[in-house]
Amino acid sequence: MTTDLAFTVFRIGFLILLWLMVLAVVATLRSDIYGTFVTPRGSGRPDPARKKKSAKKERRAAISRQPTKLLITGGPLTGTLLPLGTAAISIGRAPSSTLVLDDPYVSTKHAELRQVDGEWTLIDLGSTNGTFVEDERVFQPQALVTGTPARIGQTTFELVS
Repeated sequence: MTTDLAFTVFRIGFLILLWLMVLAVVATLRSDIYGTFVTPRGSGRPDPARKKKSAKKERRAAISRQPTKLLITGGPLTGTLLPLGTAAISIGRAPSSTLVLDDPYVSTKHAELRQVDGEWTLIDLGSTNGTFVEDERVFQPQALVTGTPARIGQTTFELVS
């Protein structure tokens, strides 16, 4: 009688263990398919429903001010603000980059944003898929003005004051 009871407990325990393994596999597949969920950080861009007149005034005022931050406006890191200092900002997939972009269209060392003669300049470091400023591919160092959109892979960003 005790062997039947022990055998039944062993069978139920084994069945529970199998179900836990199946659930772990399903959870792993789910995270691979849907990826990680990134919560938006920061306020992001202003609401597009604003009037055109006030948007033009804001853009003119933003252009006249010196940029102090890098704002991610599109992609997985939307809303992220990076403060601009005196050091260059390296952009790429490498963990050593200042701005790490986990994107298959981004090279390990894709681009660099550095201050040259008081202006922030975007430099493509020979990437495969290119760096774009206002939807035009950058082949030589390109000065970035406040509010000008730039794109690397699926991520768009701009300088803000």
